[in-house]
Amino acid sequence: MHEEEAAAHGLRCVYQRIDLDRLGLTAEALPGLLTAAEQMGFAGVNVTHPCKQAVMPLLTDLSDEARAIGSVNTVVFAGGRRAGHNTDWSGFRQSVRDRLSGAGFGRVVQLGAGGAGAATAYAMLDLGVRELIVVDTIHERASSLVNRLAAAFSGRMRAERDVGAALPGAEGLIHATPTGMRGYPGLPLPASLLRRDLWVAEVVYFPLETELLRAARQLGCRTLDGGAMAVSQAAEAFRLFTGLQADAARMRGVFESFDAAPGRDQ
Repeated sequence: MHEEEAAAHGLRCVYQRIDLDRLGLTAEALPGLLTAAEQMGFAGVNVTHPCKQAVMPLLTDLSDEARAIGSVNTVVFAGGRRAGHNTDWSGFRQSVRDRLSGAGFGRVVQLGAGGAGAATAYAMLDLGVRELIVVDTIHERASSLVNRLAAAFSGRMRAERDVGAALPGAEGLIHATPTGMRGYPGLPLPASLLRRDLWVAEVVYFPLETELLRAARQLGCRTLDGGAMAVSQAAEAFRLFTGLQADAARMRGVFESFDAAPGRDQ
């Protein structure tokens, strides 16, 4: 997406994927990878699972949103400094505004309290959700997220251990875990817990239609695929890297054309 959008602006952009799994590396390789990217003259890097939180101690500056969320997905190199930003939250907020207009925001349940989940939680609270219930396989992680965001959004979040106990009365469900990604197939919750009057938002975007979205659509749920967030966050990252305003609709077209190719990202 970045390369095609840059070309539309008359720029030549090289967007290089660094796949830790394919290289046999872990997040412990981040210090060397960041230094190498700086030395090679890259304007910055995007960071994804599982490095969105591990990268933070390696940066010189953080945006207010990245600090509050506790997660970074975009790093800009400039003047010998490394500035960390989070465009996931604004990307998710924009996708909800565009694709879930008029949806109920009384009680919303979110699965996942990692880097992506922190961003989607921040976005929903910023959008005015009255009650956000966070469920994570590691309950302490959900509790930590609630405590971290309490300073800005006190009293509107709580952690719950059981998604089955959280969903009754909820108007929406946000899925923010890796389940459903290529390599992590399956459903993040029993399909029997879904119901027709529940809107369902997904952050996974490869594949664009996850098992969760397929099950929700079969019930007639209103849905939001992860591609909307992926494009919106990429458009904001493009602005941070280049100083130019991206055309999100054009980037969405590029994204959809490459959805079937797992080797292409952003």
